[in-house]
Amino acid sequence: MMRAKIIGTGSCLPEKCVTNKDLSTFVDTSDAWIQSRTGIRERHLVSSEAETTLTLAVHAAEKAMADAGICSKDLDLILVATVSSDFITPSTACMVQKELGAYHAAAFDLNAACSGFLFAFHTVDAYFQAGICQTALVIGVETLSKIIDWSDRSTCVLFGDGAGAVVAKASSRGMIASLQGSDGSRGEILLCKNRTNNNPFVSTGKEPDYLTMDGQEVFKFAVKKVPECIENLLGQADLDLSQITYFLLHQANHRMIASIARKLNLPMEKFPSNVDRCGNTSAASIPILLDEMHRTGKLSSGDILLLSGFGGGLTWAASLLEW
Repeated sequence: MMRAKIIGTGSCLPEKCVTNKDLSTFVDTSDAWIQSRTGIRERHLVSSEAETTLTLAVHAAEKAMADAGICSKDLDLILVATVSSDFITPSTACMVQKELGAYHAAAFDLNAACSGFLFAFHTVDAYFQAGICQTALVIGVETLSKIIDWSDRSTCVLFGDGAGAVVAKASSRGMIASLQGSDGSRGEILLCKNRTNNNPFVSTGKEPDYLTMDGQEVFKFAVKKVPECIENLLGQADLDLSQITYFLLHQANHRMIASIARKLNLPMEKFPSNVDRCGNTSAASIPILLDEMHRTGKLSSGDILLLSGFGGGLTWAASLLEW
């Protein structure tokens, strides 16, 4: 049976780096307040009309394809995970297809918030198992800065913009096991409303709302759910914690990652992180981190990686794979 194997990675961050000190000039906050609660020191935010969800996605995709040594004509499938597309339609994936000239590929978007990249990667793995395609581009990309209330210090200090991408190839090695789940009954914990009804018969006259989040509930959810996912996945694969080279978690909050590491009784060295430099980039966080580790030589062939995402929906997902 063929499974998804990552053969190339890429990422793209907006040019402008915004520090906590920068935020304190227009938000009632401070560097000490933000770092003590989140571990975040800075994040990248789009700062011109030339930087969009699409342009970030395309730059990350081009880097991943170059790393994989493939051309656009080699792609059979393009999946983009995002909650911040530039358009309601067409999908970001279709626009990426246009920019890359990958006209042989089917393309569509997927929305599972911060778990989105893994949901998309699992979809590719299922396509490979079914024999539908052989080569896929998976992108996680967000410009969350356009859906954030910049007067709300409880949310605006957390998020950043960026894109990460991988090229996956059908292979006898790669994905070992995966799981994913959802709990829509708790969706209000992390919420961003779209347009309201507006037609000749009903109109609220409201503009789309900003993102809102119950941070404490999200924290409790993640610290409980992620260890459960890890234990479940290891059980599927008949592996134990000591056999995992790295745990790459969604980069939401350093305290959250540290709490999960303590709960598993594992050293922080097993949990690489870039949340201090990138903030929470939602669907982009795991592929951005994966690309950083790959390009700095921290990953070796045969390494066993456990990727885990969690976020709005509520959703959660985890992948166990061989590098």
